[in-house]
Amino acid sequence: MAFDIDMIKKHYASLGEKVNAAREKLGRPLTLTEKILYSHLHPESPLEDYKRGDSYVFFSPDRVAMQDATAQMALLQFMMAGKKKVAVPSTVHCDHLIQAKVGADKDLEIAKDSNKEVYDFLNSVSDKYGVGFWKPGAGIIHQIVLENYAFPGGMMIGTDSHTVNAGGLGMVAIGIGGADAVDVMAGLPWELKMPKLLGVKLTGKMSGWTTPKDVILKVAGIVSAKGGTGYIVEYFGEGAKTFSGTGKGTICNMGAEIGATTSNFGYDDSMKRYLEATDRADVAAAADAVREHLNGDAEVYADPEKYFDQVIEIDLNTLEPHINGPFTPDRAFPISEFAAAVEKNDFPSVLSVGLIGSCTNSSYEDLARAASIAKQAADKKLKAKAEFTITPGSELVRFTTERDGILDEFEKIGGVVLANACGPCIGMWARVGAEKQERNAIIHSFNRNFAKRADGNPNTQAFVASPELVTAMTIAGDMKFNPLTDTLINEDGEAVKLDEPTGFELPPKGFDVEDAGYEAPAEDGSGINVVVSPTSDRLQLLTPFVPITTDELSGMRLLIKAKGKCTTDHISMAGPWLKYRGHLENISNNCYIGAVNAYSDETNNVINYADGTGKYMAVPDSARAYQKADIGTVVFGEDNLGEGSSREHAAMEPRFLGIKAVIVKSFARIHETNLKKQGLLALTFVNPSDYDKVRQDDVVSIKGFETFAPDTNLVVELEHTDGSKDSFEVAHTYNAAQIDWVKAGSALNKIRKDQGL
Repeated sequence: MAFDIDMIKKHYASLGEKVNAAREKLGRPLTLTEKILYSHLHPESPLEDYKRGDSYVFFSPDRVAMQDATAQMALLQFMMAGKKKVAVPSTVHCDHLIQAKVGADKDLEIAKDSNKEVYDFLNSVSDKYGVGFWKPGAGIIHQIVLENYAFPGGMMIGTDSHTVNAGGLGMVAIGIGGADAVDVMAGLPWELKMPKLLGVKLTGKMSGWTTPKDVILKVAGIVSAKGGTGYIVEYFGEGAKTFSGTGKGTICNMGAEIGATTSNFGYDDSMKRYLEATDRADVAAAADAVREHLNGDAEVYADPEKYFDQVIEIDLNTLEPHINGPFTPDRAFPISEFAAAVEKNDFPSVLSVGLIGSCTNSSYEDLARAASIAKQAADKKLKAKAEFTITPGSELVRFTTERDGILDEFEKIGGVVLANACGPCIGMWARVGAEKQERNAIIHSFNRNFAKRADGNPNTQAFVASPELVTAMTIAGDMKFNPLTDTLINEDGEAVKLDEPTGFELPPKGFDVEDAGYEAPAEDGSGINVVVSPTSDRLQLLTPFVPITTDELSGMRLLIKAKGKCTTDHISMAGPWLKYRGHLENISNNCYIGAVNAYSDETNNVINYADGTGKYMAVPDSARAYQKADIGTVVFGEDNLGEGSSREHAAMEPRFLGIKAVIVKSFARIHETNLKKQGLLALTFVNPSDYDKVRQDDVVSIKGFETFAPDTNLVVELEHTDGSKDSFEVAHTYNAAQIDWVKAGSALNKIRKDQGL
């Protein structure tokens, strides 16, 4: 039986009435996305036709999921909220802190020892506040959610940008920062600007080497890394029904790479099969009874341009396998054009490492199809010429694939099976030789390929492809290899060709597992003590932020003017810094160290004028010097600042170090919200060219804060050292409630104030 089945059945019982009421109120047919959103309106947002891309709306999500890196800060904040128990079903998943180095068993053993303090904290705080706990080794959060918690027509939030993976089972699942999670766990409404709708119509059917991964790689190439910002992507059409549930999850997962709020598919028989295979036949039966409400209305899909803000059509019959990269997941190449692209762009032609798995592609189906390529290679006397790693998505998947001999096929050609965790996908990879910073190419089935993300080497060019294509290219060891057309020379000197991948949507003998890794919380956690050592360098209790004042916004200094792409990896790196995710003071030492200084093209080296002399320092050191001198600081940036992971540390660290405002050409959605939640000013240039007016030795002031109000611009004044001045307007998207967060010092402070704390 499923987790929280009573909650699911209760939702379905009222779904038809809510959908019909919304359809009548809006006076038109509804998309699936609208059905889910309008059926989850919080009482503070009455039913009305909310304007997409403009109206702020309160929702009531069904559940919250947190991974161990972000759960630390989320639960440290929840401890300050004055609540005895979480108000909605919530879970913690220990998947981010396991470093990939040797292999699954040894790496997991080391992680349990080195992270014991953090795991004990997460276990005890979960026990106390009624949060389900998934142990280290249980699996990657998004795979666990898909296997256990996701349900068609539901709404969830998670403290990881790839929470969107659950759209594969028909949810509206949205990545958020920990402060948003605190709101929902505390029983408060969750606020979101009503998203626009991007419809993707899928026709035809995939065949051969083409996979669901290639759909989202194609979409990323069309839309770009920021083109989905503010949108929910809804996939529909006859082609959508041809994917498995986990294949749909792969497509939704990488919607985060186009900046989409989330993505989803309508409920169909593939979802039903997956629910039944994962011991949730009761959910499938309940969903069957309301199937009409778990899909968009027929009129919508018959005339999509009338109901979506934007529509893309993809013919699966002609879709080629894709390889995207390097350094950005939206640079898309069909496989037929990739060899020429390697030559034209001077990409490394030798493939060093192939990696499959991650939350994006680690299902039974993914591994089975990739293993069919590995088996062929062994049968045809081929071995992987590049290094090869395999990451199962969960213990359920690992146990079942081991039972069925799938993992053996990888090991026969030299593959190494890693722990059921994120590993290299988030930089938790102790790659031998990475410190040499040699130019090289890797290819993986992960979702992101930003510079330095996987191994810390800025000269590693990472490319994204399906597990099947990654496996084939790893066998070849050649970036110009096209398995659809090319041959390889085997151990006997014969030219052999790889056949198309084959596999199973679901395990023919069913899933099996001895210990899935779940621990239920105590029925009554009131007697449980959560202990955080005051001398710990991993965990630190929080102190409420002090509100920004009008006076502090005068006479500020520029901390850094970031040039070009500035993701949350640039603002708050992962990898070795993950160990400090529960210690705000320590992790603040990585604040903006990956951002490129617009004045020097260097990273982590900025000029500081705290003592009036002007000397170069690391970014965090410069911030602390200004903070010690009671001088506020400002960060300037370019487009889509904060794209990538949901990590709220990228907002909490600047706040902790005395930064008052972040002013950019545009923000990624989650990062902008995180800045607001922490009481910072997130502002955008009215005229993007004003970015060019900012000099590194400017004195910066922001005018108008005393009358800070919705839809009212503020003014930035720059005093240049030559005596001249510049001023320009900056816009913001704060509503009245969000302005209250700033005035209180943070959203959490507002919660505490409302609790009388």
